[in-house]
Amino acid sequence: MNKKIFVVLIIITIAIFVINFSSDTPKEGENTVFHVTLANPELYSDGVYTNTFHIDKGEYSFRFVPNGSSPKNLSITLNGENFDLSENFKLENTKHQTGISEYFTWNYQGNNTLSILENQEILIIINPNGNTMGSVSVSIVGN
Repeated sequence: MNKKIFVVLIIITIAIFVINFSSDTPKEGENTVFHVTLANPELYSDGVYTNTFHIDKGEYSFRFVPNGSSPKNLSITLNGENFDLSENFKLENTKHQTGISEYFTWNYQGNNTLSILENQEILIIINPNGNTMGSVSVSIVGN
């Protein structure tokens, strides 16, 4: 009997990873203009992550791959020559129950869309609000 429970738990674990990673991966026709996986405190300077990237005119959205240890609040600021955005995302969990177990999936809540009116360089600042130990992947993808 223990062997059956172990096999079921492995299947559930695989399903969780498939759901989490496939839901936020770029779809066909989307292009990723920015991506970072923040899983090491050394990636931060004075508690924030900063970088620059080029973005073309168009419609974009944030994509996240969080987990239970991800920062509970993630503040993202984008600054360009003709674009400014500041958004605070809150990590929320959803509980799922099966006949023999329960598990959680995680997602950031907040306005995840942005409209860029012209091509430009963007400065991105990601502030995990003190939680530099939790891991999260952040992407900006074109629609």
